[in-house]
Amino acid sequence: MYHFTLTIAKLIVRLFGKVEVKNKHLLPQDEGYIVTCTHRGWLEILILGICVPKPIHFMAKKELFDNKLIGYFLRKINAFPVDRENPSPSSIKKPVKLLRSGEIVGIFPSGTRTSEDVSLKRGAVTIGNLSRAPIVPALYAGPRTLKELRKMKKATIIFGEPIYVRTSSKEELATYTELLNKKTMELEIQIEKV
Repeated sequence: MYHFTLTIAKLIVRLFGKVEVKNKHLLPQDEGYIVTCTHRGWLEILILGICVPKPIHFMAKKELFDNKLIGYFLRKINAFPVDRENPSPSSIKKPVKLLRSGEIVGIFPSGTRTSEDVSLKRGAVTIGNLSRAPIVPALYAGPRTLKELRKMKKATIIFGEPIYVRTSSKEELATYTELLNKKTMELEIQIEKV
């Protein structure tokens, strides 16, 4: 179902708009990794899926799975639920297992769709540390809806250098979260310069 949905998404995006990918060469080739991305709308989920060469397993808030039909569809396209208010050890186990088996996990570290700059949550860094998988920061700039995309607005995804988290200190996890935030903000500056 993931590949079918991705094929439909590619057709729609190519029919209505243009997608530019920057720094794709920075994506790790031979290991699982976390891709983190800004989350200002739902369109970047589709475009991120189109731009990353392997299937992404997205962490999604558990409330999205409350509707049985939507929950079924989300699971079929590799999404899995996470309780953002009360994260349990199991919410960490699944992505760590996926990463150790060479899969890609997609995380929106802001934890919610927003056009505001919000502080990043520590989940991506914690999972990166436990799995030893690199974190690839990504930034999406462009249309937020299909309507905006139809107006031929260009969508851009830019990837940053992978970050490797290695620590046993909670304080250092906070420092790595700040680093991830800094690297993501630097991507925004890079896009604006082009």
